[in-house]
Amino acid sequence: MSDFFAVIDIEYIDPYPWAVLPPRSSDLGQFEEWDDIGAWCRSEAEDLWADRELDPGPNGVDFVAGTLLRCAEAFAPPGTDHWLFLHQDHPTDLPLPVCATIGRSAGPREETLRALTLADDPSSVEPPVVKRFKSDHLGEGLTVFRYLPQADSPHLLACVRYAWQVEEYGADVVIWTATEDVTRIMQAAKDLESLARSLTIYDP
Repeated sequence: MSDFFAVIDIEYIDPYPWAVLPPRSSDLGQFEEWDDIGAWCRSEAEDLWADRELDPGPNGVDFVAGTLLRCAEAFAPPGTDHWLFLHQDHPTDLPLPVCATIGRSAGPREETLRALTLADDPSSVEPPVVKRFKSDHLGEGLTVFRYLPQADSPHLLACVRYAWQVEEYGADVVIWTATEDVTRIMQAAKDLESLARSLTIYDP
């Protein structure tokens, strides 16, 4: 694994709905500016209010910064090697967490893509919706939408995954998100698709 150097990059992403936290792994030393996660959360909170030209009032920045910090700690604690994208239409929305990661290609393309997207997940409450998805940067991949039961909740979990195998780099790329709020994931669908199209790979 030591000779695998390909990493995810973002060709372009509309910053309006997203707060972006790169990998926090010490093995990926190009992102030291995010080491002070509290400072990042506060700066991002200020930007979220300013970008929408909204008045945060006396507590708005602190409230949003606290929300972002809890998300960072829950979904991308120190040492993680994936990207975390937090989707919010309004600064005070509960963010929808979306993760993206890259790794060495693990096997034959079709078999790998189905495995990475959990296209054949036997625990799905109904057959997953499987579609081809073309990215200008990563080529043709798969996207899968499925519902999962939860042992500790009566609500179903709505899950979306994208995956690609990029032969040029010998790399597999995966994006995933899940939420009980089906309406929320539907509302974010276009932004999620745009995010999937924006990811690319480079060799540092």
